[in-house]
This record gives sequence, structure tokens and C-alpha cells, in this order.
Amino acid sequence: MRSTRAIVVGAGIGGLTAAADLARAGLEVTVLERAAGPGGRMRRQGTDSAPIDAGPTVFTMRWVFEALFEDAGRSLDAALDLERLDVLARHHWQDGGVLDLYEDVERSADAIGRLCGAADADGYRRFARDTERVFDVLDAPFMRAQRPDPVRLTLDVGLTRIADLIATRPFETLWRALGDYFADPRLRQLFGRYATYCGANPFAAPATLMLIAHAERAGVWRVKGGMYELALAIERLGRELGARHVYEAPVARLEVARGRVVAAVTDDGTRHEADLVVFNGDAAALLEGLLGTEARAALGHQRPPPRSLSAVTFTGGTRVSGFPLAHHTVLFSRDYQAEFGAIDARGRPAEDPTVYICAQDRADDGALLPGTDLDAERLLLLVNARADGDRGHYDEATIEAIREDMLCRLWKSGLALTPTQWTVTTPADFEAAFPATGGALYGRAIHGFMASFQRPGARTKIANLYLAGGSAHPGAGVPMVATSGRLAAAAALTDLTSTSMSIATATSGGISTG
Repeated sequence: MRSTRAIVVGAGIGGLTAAADLARAGLEVTVLERAAGPGGRMRRQGTDSAPIDAGPTVFTMRWVFEALFEDAGRSLDAALDLERLDVLARHHWQDGGVLDLYEDVERSADAIGRLCGAADADGYRRFARDTERVFDVLDAPFMRAQRPDPVRLTLDVGLTRIADLIATRPFETLWRALGDYFADPRLRQLFGRYATYCGANPFAAPATLMLIAHAERAGVWRVKGGMYELALAIERLGRELGARHVYEAPVARLEVARGRVVAAVTDDGTRHEADLVVFNGDAAALLEGLLGTEARAALGHQRPPPRSLSAVTFTGGTRVSGFPLAHHTVLFSRDYQAEFGAIDARGRPAEDPTVYICAQDRADDGALLPGTDLDAERLLLLVNARADGDRGHYDEATIEAIREDMLCRLWKSGLALTPTQWTVTTPADFEAAFPATGGALYGRAIHGFMASFQRPGARTKIANLYLAGGSAHPGAGVPMVATSGRLAAAAALTDLTSTSMSIATATSGGISTG
């Protein structure tokens, strides 16, 4: 009997996890990816001997990946070399102050107390308790559930936990809620930044996003060799389970017949027949017809959603002096609200931007790892930008101005970098790599109470077409995207079983009455 053929379009993290789960279930899985290798937005730049992470850099929610490997009879520890970080991130403000956050609540509270006073230290302790509560109440019934709605979420949480659900503060902005914990504006800036982890503006994002603080406090790891090793590890897992990965194979269209996808056709005309398809790309690409006009029916008559943030990133090797970098370092702008207002108004990063730095060659304590080339320490620097990469704002003069603004911000922190040849990625470059997004790195903008419920789920209006990735439920961030792939695979396998049972019942019924 012919095995069920599953086509996964896109080898981002969501596509890779879906492929692994479908292959484990015995399906004949083919992954078609337009790029030369796996990872999607989890990407790598630089040379083969000194690659630099140029996408996600923070490894959290380890249990998501442990479950993926354990379900396949493998071990995450055998697949990746992970070092747990004691310092989650180092933070600096122009007007004074350096603050390290730790996994241990009391160590962080003590550090906050020294910088901001006892009241804010107590506020942090309350914040830590409340964010754990928010995470706990939303983890299973929202993040790990197939596309919940507000009513379903309330029923799943249960009447006995309504107080916990109210504590998620869905109708308040994150910035407003942080004022109940912290008097010092620097701390509101620090914890407001968590909204940007899913591409949101902290002044418009719901307070519910403070759960990200708990996810990070539950553990941050450095991946030996860089975060891209995670993509390679999940690809290897899929291959071991029988999945086939085909690169430089962009899909031109999905062929639909009688309300089902029957094939994925690549740019070279190759037709890959399919019993089911998982699309690991931005839902906006479907809406704009980039996979064919027939596939637009997958999302009904939705309009393209408001876009999340994009970024301008700089990667390169350089000599570092002055400010002591940690593995993760954030150098804040002087006025956070003005920064986000400028991003919206200018169509490019603010003149005084917050700069995130991943120092890939730094250990937990900030010391350089053995063997690091002191003249070529590998850095990723990122500033937030508007997702307008399809509007042509990024000529050479604009990129140079952004670079100068960023280096000026570093200089104000006492951080000096020896001039180097940076590899720059703008929203226009992200748009080219991920069409129809404008360079948005996180799918839909999560602004307002209903935004999280307005993401499409794994199932679409085309019976055998499923979605995975940051634009689908449960949203952006590496663990969430991995979860979306597993949800897509689970939905597909459930539907296959249901269809098989229906066919068997109909066949059995025909025999018994014949």
C-alpha cells in the first residue's frame, strides 16, 4: 500500500519540527526549501571557519526541544552541546547604570535593589511571581493548544482559575502594567523590551507578554557553535526518521483540486504529489497569492495582518574594548517611547536606537572563550526597524546613517569596536528572503487584546493544508515556532486518522448492506 505523502514547504524551525513528527509517524516526508540550507530566519553568516549567528540568538524553553527529541527516542543532550547561562543579559543606560539579570530571582532582586532601591527590588519579586503565574495559566490551554479563542481558553482554564486568567491582564498594555511593579523608568524599559521578542511595541502590546520574562528566567542556554546548530540538529533528526530535504527548490504554486492540495510545483516545474502539505512560511505569502491563486482560499477572505517589527542587523568580526560585554547585552536608548515613535514615523531605526548585541565568543561570565581571535570577535548587533522592506528605503546612504547612529550609541556606553567590514541585513533583505512580509520577523503585530487570537491556527480552509511558523499560532520566538510545527503535524495526523476511519466506516457500511 502506498504510504501517505507529506510535503513540507519551508525548512524553518516550524517546518523542520513538523517534518520530524510526520516522518516519525511513518509518512513519506519531503521538505522543499528555497534557500541553500535549513533554518529559515535562524541563519548564519560569515565564513565556514568562523560562522556568526545572524538570526535568533536566545535559547529558552528547553523542554520544548527535549520533548521533540525524546518523542523520537533521541536525546537533546546528544544532539547539542548546551551551556546554561547564569547571566541572562547585561543592560546599560546612557544616563547611568549597568544591570545584570540572573536566573535566580533573589540575585536579580539584589542587583535591582543596588541600582534602583528596595521598593523596586520588592517590585521585581512580585513581578517574578506574577509572570510565573501568567505563564503557568497560559502554557497548556493557550500556547500548546490548537488555536484557542477567548471562550475556549476560559473553559479550558476552568472557572476555579478565573482569577489566574484575569491576572494575565489582557486588556492593559505591557508598559502600563509595568508601572505597577517599578518606579524606576529604566526597569520599565528593560522589561518592556520583552515585547520586542515577538516584534511588538511595548506601548501597544498586551501585558500578557510579560510571561516572556518567566520563560527566560526558567533558563537561557548558549549553544556551542551557535544557535544555527539547533536548526541542523532538528534537520538531522528528521533525516534519521526518514524525511528528505531538498534545498534550492522554491515552490511556485500549490496545485489544488476538489478543495485539497494535490501537489507542490517548484520553480523548475517539478511536481511533488502530496496527500497533505505543511506550509512553513508567512501566512501573508498565501494571502498575496505567492503560492498560486488557488492556495489563497486557505485563509478565506482575510486581509494581510498588521506587521510586526523588522530589524537592521550587523554581523562581523572585530576587536572589542571598553564596555564589558556579556553573551547577551542590551544598550538602551535614552527615551524608549520616542524611539518607537521614531521607528513608526521615519520608516527606519531611530537616531538614538536601543542596540542588542550577541557576543557569540563570550562565555557565561563574559570572558572570551578559548581560541577566540581577539581581532575578530564575532558579534551580531541589532536595532529595531519598521517592516517596510518592500518600499525601498534602504539605499547605501541610509544604511551608513544607521550604522553611524548605532556606533554612536555604542560609544556612549564606552564600547569601542575596531573598524570592520560589517555584513548588513535590512528589512529589504528580509523581504527578499521572506516575500510578502516587508521584512517583518515575527508575523502579525501583537497589539491589543485580540491580536494573539487572530493568528491563523494550523488548520486552514483547504482540508489538507496546514500552517507552521511565526505567523501561525502560537506565534513568534524559537520555542513557539517549534511548537507550531508540532501542532501542524498533530493536526494533520489527527485528520488523517479521522479520514481513514470515515472511509473504513463507509466501506464497512456498504458491505454490510450490500
